[in-house]
Amino acid sequence: MNLLDQLAALGLTEYESKVYLALLSENPATGYQISKSSGVPRSMVYEALGRLEARGAALKSEEEKATLYRPVSPALLLDRYEREARERAAALRTELLPLYHHEATGRLWNFSGRREALAYAGELIDGAQRELMLVFTDADVEALRPRLEAAHARGVGLGVILTGDAPFGLGQVVRHPKRETELHRLGETLIVVADEAEFLIASGHLVTAATVTTNTNMVLIARQFIWMELFAQRIFARLGPDLLARLSPEDRLVLH
Repeated sequence: MNLLDQLAALGLTEYESKVYLALLSENPATGYQISKSSGVPRSMVYEALGRLEARGAALKSEEEKATLYRPVSPALLLDRYEREARERAAALRTELLPLYHHEATGRLWNFSGRREALAYAGELIDGAQRELMLVFTDADVEALRPRLEAAHARGVGLGVILTGDAPFGLGQVVRHPKRETELHRLGETLIVVADEAEFLIASGHLVTAATVTTNTNMVLIARQFIWMELFAQRIFARLGPDLLARLSPEDRLVLH
């Protein structure tokens, strides 16, 4: 996303964005100078400057021979946008949450996007009261680590299967065998089971497909899968070389 698109996401028009960017490079400047450097027609540049001034993004000085403009620094402007966005989100949260009816019919809901999947996983982690059963890749661990630490700190039990090598030591943690990760296609899979009540699974990092449900049977299956994997890895860790030697070559390959 280029700078014009990013400024548009803040609510600036195309002409306002071009004028603000031109002012960053050349200021103070007259409307005529800004029109030339920004490519905004002279018939529109003063309107754009006026809107920027009203937004608090530009300042105007009436000189004897000309009117000069300069930008408000990006740090101040973005700090204000960030503060206003937080305040708006907080106000909306207060007003919208009482209106929300959480669907509990057990349907399977599908959506896409890694950012969206991580956001939903974060909400499940934040809302958990008793238990979280998890399957995480390295990228998932790093993205959700602060929320996992907060859940652990408030007493939520964590059962974690890691399919990568990222360090993590909270709760019961096992490393999934590389071969078994390949067989189960868990290399880019995120699973969260929260309080035996809701289940999220997302697969793929570049293109992510996700499903979430409160269906009791689906939640039970997902939790049981993770519980059995945790149990199996605990048992495997206690097996000595003599017992491992009795396994078939195929089984030994899976366990390593």
